[in-house]
Amino acid sequence: MQFTDTLLTWFEENQRSLPWRGECDPYKIWVSEIILQQTRVQQGWDYYLRFVEAFPSVRHLAEASEEQVLRLWQGLGYYSRARNLHTAAQQIRDLHNGKFPDQYEDIRKLKGIGDYTAAAIGSIAFGLPYPAVDGNVLRIISRIFGICEDIADPATKRTITDICKQHIDVRKPGTFNQACMDFGAIQCTPKSPKCGGCPFQQSCFAFGHQLTETLPIKSNKIVKKERHFHYTFYIYNNSTVIEQRTGSDIWKNLYQFPLHESAKPTTKAKPTAEFREVLTHQIINAKFYTKVLKKEPVLTAEQKLVNIEELSKYPMPKIMTLFIDTLDIDR
Repeated sequence: MQFTDTLLTWFEENQRSLPWRGECDPYKIWVSEIILQQTRVQQGWDYYLRFVEAFPSVRHLAEASEEQVLRLWQGLGYYSRARNLHTAAQQIRDLHNGKFPDQYEDIRKLKGIGDYTAAAIGSIAFGLPYPAVDGNVLRIISRIFGICEDIADPATKRTITDICKQHIDVRKPGTFNQACMDFGAIQCTPKSPKCGGCPFQQSCFAFGHQLTETLPIKSNKIVKKERHFHYTFYIYNNSTVIEQRTGSDIWKNLYQFPLHESAKPTTKAKPTAEFREVLTHQIINAKFYTKVLKKEPVLTAEQKLVNIEELSKYPMPKIMTLFIDTLDIDR
């Protein structure tokens, strides 16, 4: 098939050099795929190397504590990915005797693994002929084949998946999927795609109809919710109070200073520091207030009094570490 041959030829000449490229261990492929969800390659590169060094196998990850896993994940964000990795490793240990499952349906049942990730792992590690359809694939197929329907519509995604099924190289499906990923990341980028040197230029629908900046069509725009967090940094001797987040909100099981959230910004007191963090569906406006205590504080069940110099031992959201980095402490 011309599309497949052209794509694989391009990949052979232009593929990225990545620490997991050429990897056959399904565990390491899985870790790399989860890290790359919502994370750029350059940011995730060092995290991947540290993660597989600390947890070199499924069993090592399964036997670790959640706090150890979250601490190693700190700074990557989307911490549900780390919790799901940990849970899935325990599933593999308990249900598959520690051996990573080699069938698509079994991979898909693991916590935190969807259609794309199951297809990526299955195709690369086990040669299973399932197309891995992510944002890159939705974009390049929409442009090259002229899919002008909304890619947020499940029917459109099924159409694109069917096109990939028709063109995937069943002899090396993992190479086909990786070629699609790299082509979308390097050549057919979201903005200003490199059409000048594109091997599909003559056959690309979007290029021929001057629609490269229009396709793919995606109608649902995420409206981000503004939230206002007020943290209190208590100082008692050389210690401070931290608490663990619970419930189903962001940053579950991570640690923070005692928090009060307000519906609107407040200006009653001057903060020690202010930070703003933009997440996928919300924007966190954080203010930190310092308060020196003369008496030992009374703690709730979720709180603990810890030495300020040992704060780095606890997994925390990025916005907390930004404040801690401003403190003059020896860590």
